[in-house]
Amino acid sequence: MIHPYLECGQIVNTHGIRGEVKIVPWADSADFLCQFSTLYIDGKPVKVLNARVHKNSVIAQLEGVSDVNTAMLLKNKVVHIRREDANLPEGTFFLADIIGLDVVDEDGGKLGTLKDILSPSRQQVYVVEGERQILIPAVPEFILETNVDGGYIKVRLIEGM
Repeated sequence: MIHPYLECGQIVNTHGIRGEVKIVPWADSADFLCQFSTLYIDGKPVKVLNARVHKNSVIAQLEGVSDVNTAMLLKNKVVHIRREDANLPEGTFFLADIIGLDVVDEDGGKLGTLKDILSPSRQQVYVVEGERQILIPAVPEFILETNVDGGYIKVRLIEGM
């Protein structure tokens, strides 16, 4: 099921005394989050007056938040974006859209379902649950095709996986 709103980060602290908040983005880059003029907090739209990247985080000035005390009330809140506001490059997808997809081998045999995506370092690892758990590095050598509309991910396994 494709959700109209996606979690995209969390407000982890205030920044300065003028009400700016520090958001840790849950995206490939903090720049992605800076493109949105409206974020959603607790299901309510909040206009972004200014946003910039600072040390892999986003520092944002939100409408109605003009002092540190008001900003403090937002600490630990999850920030959402509206899917239709996102401008994804051709051939890319949201990770939330592939969780739950069937994972098949090169011959089309079902290996299981994508249950989680780990990010232990720079490279993501897909956690596939089936007859057994399989951990698959999310690199082109192993991930042959991701078909969100078709509902599957085609992978190449090597001995020992």
